[in-house]
Amino acid sequence: MLKGRSLIEPMDLTLEELDEILDLADQIIAGPSEFADVCKGKVLGTLFYEPSTRTRLSFEAAMLRLGGSVMGFSSGESSSAAKGESVADTIKTVACYADIAAMRHPKEGAPKVAAMNTDMPVINAGDGGHQHPTQTLTDLLTIRSLKGKLNNFTIGICGDLKFGRTVHSLIKALSRYENIKFVLISPEELRIPEYIREEILVRNGIEFKEVERLENVMEELDVLYMTRVQKERFFNEADYIRLKDSYIVNNEKLEKAKKDMIILHPLPRVNEISVEVDSDPRACYFKQAKYGMFVRMALIMKLLGVEK
Repeated sequence: MLKGRSLIEPMDLTLEELDEILDLADQIIAGPSEFADVCKGKVLGTLFYEPSTRTRLSFEAAMLRLGGSVMGFSSGESSSAAKGESVADTIKTVACYADIAAMRHPKEGAPKVAAMNTDMPVINAGDGGHQHPTQTLTDLLTIRSLKGKLNNFTIGICGDLKFGRTVHSLIKALSRYENIKFVLISPEELRIPEYIREEILVRNGIEFKEVERLENVMEELDVLYMTRVQKERFFNEADYIRLKDSYIVNNEKLEKAKKDMIILHPLPRVNEISVEVDSDPRACYFKQAKYGMFVRMALIMKLLGVEK
């Protein structure tokens, strides 16, 4: 039973609960009009201490399409955090007005602190370089919808694997499905953190390899998950400038790829996927953004305990 619970990281959900959310998302996709009023009278608080386009707007669109209302802020400067208010006090205040909250915060663990200080469901919409569970739900729904399964495939994850919270969440979630092989493509400086490598991949006996060149492994991949090299995660701008163009997908590189491979990206992209790729049928990142709204609709319904 998901009603009343918070979602801080993907491992908060069992495989059965993940499937429950994805199955409901499929129902919404098949007949969105049937869900137009299920959250009438409910309010979602969007507490975004960091900039966001897709995540914030998809949460808002999800609640509005369910018939609910939205309130919140889109930067820490426009909230009482600018005056020094704690996350605990903010969430207690928001809980006076809202039924559920989605929080993005630059500090790792902030949404967990919020969840510990309220009975209202709190959804982690991204905390620092840590976790991003609703992006993971989006990724799982996209892969399942387009490939027809969440097992028996090879996924290449490319770019900033050290700071990329979407990457950490996705590896954790996919590690629970059968026969997933990971190809981790990054510069030496941006390899996945030791705890992901040891506690998730090595401990569970999951097949993976770490490489530096995308073109050397392109033909092996069923899914290519691109990420941007995030300037805001670097302490040294010189390192960012040196690495930011390390990996760019273009038509030439895709000549080696399988015809039914899918290309995903949590967005925003900078230049890591050339715009010439957008017209390739394997480019699925804008479809992925739309799936994000549907899966957030399903998640909101489950955490609020509402049904059509």
